Amino acid sequence: MAQLIDRFRGSTRGWLKGSFAGWGTLLLCLIGVGLIIIAVRWIGNRSTLYEVTEDRLILYRGIVRKSIDEVELYRVKDVRLDYSIVNQISGIGTLTITTSDETTRGGPLVIRDVEYARERREKLRELVSNARRVRGVREFDMVREDLHDG
Repeated sequence: MAQLIDRFRGSTRGWLKGSFAGWGTLLLCLIGVGLIIIAVRWIGNRSTLYEVTEDRLILYRGIVRKSIDEVELYRVKDVRLDYSIVNQISGIGTLTITTSDETTRGGPLVIRDVEYARERREKLRELVSNARRVRGVREFDMVREDLHDG
């Protein structure tokens, strides 16, 4: 079994203190509506767990009906980090992972409210590089240029 490298969830606390939406929700708490928004966000974050091993990203989803999905790290094409200025101050971000795996057939895997997002992105990139090297996987980008006379 592969060694577990990291385990994390989206951070509701990070979202509250690290985004304008979170701050607005805290203000709405004064009239009671914000508590519902926080509860929905917390349940969403608690229902998905991400585990990173040396060769896989494993997704555990669900509360009542659970599913487990895996992305082989050698299939990862890109790991992008997005964050606002408030996110930067609080240390959270959104990781967007593009892969050739069936898990992301409908679009990239987006992981929101990630604490230590920069560090996790760099570690993930390192693990992807190692997984590709071990498997002997190389990626070639094909670019088609139309040449026209005239």
